Amino acid sequence: MNEKITQKGYSIIAEANMLRWEVGENFHDALMESIYADAQKIADKAVVMLGAEKKFGFDQTLDKIVTSKWLGFPLMFLTLAVVFWITIEGSNVPSSMLAALLVDTFHPALKTFAVNVSLPWWLSGVLIDGAYLAMAWVVAVMLPPMAIFFPLFTLLEDFGYLPRVAFNMDGLYRKVGAHGKQALTMSMGFGCNAAGVISTRIIDSPRERIIAIITNNFSLCNGRWPTQILIATIFIGAAFPAYLAGIISALAVVGIALLGIFFSLVTSWGLSKTILKGEASVFSLELPPYRPPRILQTLYTSLIDRTIFVLWRAVVFALPAGVVIWLVANIHIGDLSLAQHFISWSNPFGLLLGLNGVILLAYIIAVPANEIVIPTILMLTVMTLGIVDVSAGTGVMFELESEMLTKEILVAGGWTTLTGISLMLFSLLHNPCSTTLYTIYKETGSIKWTTVSALLPIAIGFAVCFFVTQIWRLIA
Repeated sequence: MNEKITQKGYSIIAEANMLRWEVGENFHDALMESIYADAQKIADKAVVMLGAEKKFGFDQTLDKIVTSKWLGFPLMFLTLAVVFWITIEGSNVPSSMLAALLVDTFHPALKTFAVNVSLPWWLSGVLIDGAYLAMAWVVAVMLPPMAIFFPLFTLLEDFGYLPRVAFNMDGLYRKVGAHGKQALTMSMGFGCNAAGVISTRIIDSPRERIIAIITNNFSLCNGRWPTQILIATIFIGAAFPAYLAGIISALAVVGIALLGIFFSLVTSWGLSKTILKGEASVFSLELPPYRPPRILQTLYTSLIDRTIFVLWRAVVFALPAGVVIWLVANIHIGDLSLAQHFISWSNPFGLLLGLNGVILLAYIIAVPANEIVIPTILMLTVMTLGIVDVSAGTGVMFELESEMLTKEILVAGGWTTLTGISLMLFSLLHNPCSTTLYTIYKETGSIKWTTVSALLPIAIGFAVCFFVTQIWRLIA
């Protein structure tokens, strides 16, 4: 009896699938449009909207611009570029002030205190040069951009513009088997990938939510912007005349961000055709009216619920990373430290990718926080060159105020323009930070999808860097 019921159920499902394909993939859209059209006709005849004509006219006029076929996408990219520009420019001064306070002032004071209380050198190194300094760099680099980006993003959300972004991107994401709301989660990822993963809760379909979670890493988070800007400035912009250097550097960074969106779409398509095979679900998005942003609520939501929450997670993971950085630089086997052994061993593989052993080790150590990549690279490069007097001591992370001095150190370490370009690509296409991975696990409850989220981007990164490197060397 049960077998007959099961067979009958399968036949009903098969017939339902056949009938669904017969009505066409746009049936749901056509049905919803006809329902709303009929509802509008009935409302026009039965409802008198006193004093609302002007507001409706404003909303409708603005929607014709921001959701138009020709202006929708340019305005969307322009808005995103303006938000990025404000975030980058606005965070420079407070980041420098925080770095001066936490690194240049507190760090020497803590070292002096350690000497005064006769703290063992190794304990002082682990706690102050390792854990504290990693935490200090994360706070200095991460806090100001998030404190600017998240309020701006929330203001756009509160104003009613972000649903228009989802409306514009819906067709594009549906073509690759993903959900239109993934455009919103992708945009949130530009502030922080962990926050972008959390924001995928707005996607109802479990399959499409997994796709959005896995591909959110292709959005350049604020922890990767400093690396992109510095490398673009000293290796790409510097190759052009001074009056063009700034523009070229900015275009290079924007190009990497757009490349991330491209990989997000391509990877979404690949996942939807393989391990997450299925149809893109259709969602009915009723565009809300435009409204004045609520400033106080926006500040609370963005600063408390998003900025502080994400920053706290990053600090928790950065502390042990700092300890690891100090240990690998100060524990020796023979005449070389653990870091030097790994760099020597991995360097041939790194060169195949246009990178080097220093970069590979820096990204392994910096899994807890992307913000410490550049300080770690400089520390490891100085250590391999034997320039011990540049930093405060062996295994201490640092950054240089002069971009030219930074370039001189990197070039002395064997860096070329190809190394800079490969690093920019790898910074985009590498595994998520530990904060994001932890968030992915908490959101999915799955080790499988957390592992896929970690390994898929780095596999793509290795492949892209290898391909670009071989083409570069053939042409050069």
